[in-house]
Amino acid sequence: MSSSLSDVLLKPDDFFRAIAAENESLKIPALIILAGAAVAAVHGYFMGGLSAKMMADVLPGMDMVIALTTMAVAFVAVFVLWLIAAGVFYALSYLFRGQGTFTRVLEVVGYGYLPQVAGSVISLLAGLMYIPKIVVPALSKAALQDPAMIQEASKAFMHDPAMMELTQITALVTIVCMLLSAHIWIYGLIRARSLSPRDAALCVGVPVVLYVLYLIWTLGAM
Repeated sequence: MSSSLSDVLLKPDDFFRAIAAENESLKIPALIILAGAAVAAVHGYFMGGLSAKMMADVLPGMDMVIALTTMAVAFVAVFVLWLIAAGVFYALSYLFRGQGTFTRVLEVVGYGYLPQVAGSVISLLAGLMYIPKIVVPALSKAALQDPAMIQEASKAFMHDPAMMELTQITALVTIVCMLLSAHIWIYGLIRARSLSPRDAALCVGVPVVLYVLYLIWTLGAM
């Protein structure tokens, strides 16, 4: 590769121009996604531990199972989202008569995930600071028969001051890193699907803006 990986962040147009001149390869993008998935899995493990505390009386001895399940889901979810993002961009680019393979789109989306790897690390560090401070309400077996009690416990959990601060920090980091990724993806899609800057910006911008608005709405609904 003639360009360095730092060019993805600093000079995305030059980077993807060089990539477009080479054979398609998912090796490095897959490693980037793998790094993000690994960090997300660690974060998921600790968050799963909180769920295990809530269910300790209902499912005794299942702490590790719950934590590991949450960890596995978080790991797989990153790869699934990689495929979904590439699929959405690929499909939308059809509206603008884009030309280029799905593999090439997967490649540029993987490279563009770099800011989100950094964001995952920041979110993990925030989690390590805040998770020990979160007060987790314990559900009893009787509570499982009463939806109102389950809702009340979930509300208390989500409105715990430390949990709210962690959620806000994580959402803010996610939004910033998603916007940075979107900036990279636009340049990548220009080369991957032979689009104009305007068309690439629409293909990337519409789903990303909708996702960011959803995150903002979620914060407001807390």
